Amino acid sequence: MKNIILVGMPGAGKSTAGVILAKVLGYQFIDSDLLIQKREKKLLHEIIATEGLDAFIEIENQVNASIESEDSVIATGGSVIYGKKAMEHLREIGTVIYIKLSYETLSKRLGNIKQRGVVLKKGQDLRGLYEERCPLYEEYCHYAVDAEGMDAEGLVEAIRNLIFTNQEFMV
Repeated sequence: MKNIILVGMPGAGKSTAGVILAKVLGYQFIDSDLLIQKREKKLLHEIIATEGLDAFIEIENQVNASIESEDSVIATGGSVIYGKKAMEHLREIGTVIYIKLSYETLSKRLGNIKQRGVVLKKGQDLRGLYEERCPLYEEYCHYAVDAEGMDAEGLVEAIRNLIFTNQEFMV
């Protein structure tokens, strides 16, 4: 099998479901946000505060575009879709799955989004971010999974069903 790359809004469950999915499939788990923090030796919100938004997006683009792995579940940061080079690379090394949730569900899950290192432009709120990003997730993904009303285990099961009903995941 190829890599499975999970994209979606912050709070969609990419990391939580990704860890479980990796265990179920016997894959390695990679959290690209943690790769960014390791490389920069700073937390995401610290990078944004000290380097600025554009620099953070470029760092994220570079880190995601350099991931070389096989048989891995890769959970990306929500802003990965701003990096064209990264998204093209991720689409080449695996199957990109968009974990889709309603704005209302994400709003309830997130609480204080600034503490999560969420990339917000000046004056932008969660609604604006949601409306900006969702079309990009749709554009770059191979498949979308509607995760509305699912817990982590339900999401993992939905992704597993998707994987095993689509032959392009198989070597």
